[in-house]
Amino acid sequence: MCDTFVALPDATLNGDVIFGKNSDRPQGEIQDVVTIPARNYSLGELVNCTYLSIPQVQRTLGVILSKPRWMWGAEMGANECGVVIGNEAVWTTEAYSSTGLLGMDLLRLALERSHTARLALDCLVELLEQYGQGGNCAEHFTFNYHNSFIIADPREAWVLETAGKYWIAEQITSGTRSISNDLSIRNQGDLRHPQLIPYAIEMGWCHSEKDFDFAEIFSEGGLQIPSHDSREGRVKLLCQLNEGEFTLDTAQAILRDHKGNICMHGGFETTGSQISSLSSERCEHWFIEQPHPCEQEYKQKTFSNTFVQHSIGKRI
Repeated sequence: MCDTFVALPDATLNGDVIFGKNSDRPQGEIQDVVTIPARNYSLGELVNCTYLSIPQVQRTLGVILSKPRWMWGAEMGANECGVVIGNEAVWTTEAYSSTGLLGMDLLRLALERSHTARLALDCLVELLEQYGQGGNCAEHFTFNYHNSFIIADPREAWVLETAGKYWIAEQITSGTRSISNDLSIRNQGDLRHPQLIPYAIEMGWCHSEKDFDFAEIFSEGGLQIPSHDSREGRVKLLCQLNEGEFTLDTAQAILRDHKGNICMHGGFETTGSQISSLSSERCEHWFIEQPHPCEQEYKQKTFSNTFVQHSIGKRI
């Protein structure tokens, strides 16, 4: 059901930021890699997202997106300023809405409008506050969820997790960090919805900021501690084992891993994959736009809308 990770410069062999994500979608759903150039818009124009139309900004940035063909939004992508975002489905105790922006819409909007990771975080939470998240997330059946995100650029990285209109963010300051399909921020975070903790206190879920635990309070069905055999635990373990020597080869090996079902086959399958290397000198992005990373090669995608004719590594 998707896994996203980031390795910061102290964890990578070359001192770059390495980002990776597998997008797991219903079997047979087509996921495309598309390049959309920067564009200017007239005052008052609207952008037609998957279910909502909202005011467009005056200028959007160029983006590379890996997106299910049927929806406007994207599962993951990058923009011309070196910002990358991947999202995850999460299930929470807050009600699901039939209208709003999909998490994938929020992701694309943030990439098109944000020059840095922090600005993308701000954009995501402002859009969430204004329009809410909601709507069916699958093409052929009903599938609703909330969203979490990893947002990164060459200088900083964040985890953003949501439960309905509420949100919490944690800055990643060193090492590696991964998210899968469970809430993972265990405390008050570094930034949060201003009413998040007062709401939890009012509902009787905690007594104060001191004993507030976002993941424990808002996880549907209760907080689950992942084992090393689960996707979430396996991604986290592989990232941590490679800290200090994390490379592009490490990233693709993780995304092709079958022991934790990270490279997913079956009714849900990995239909797209992204690896990015981010530094102050250059930002490069590799994608797979066919099912099963274990059977494909990552090819570099540029903002000129062409695949570069070389890949990183071989199939495993």
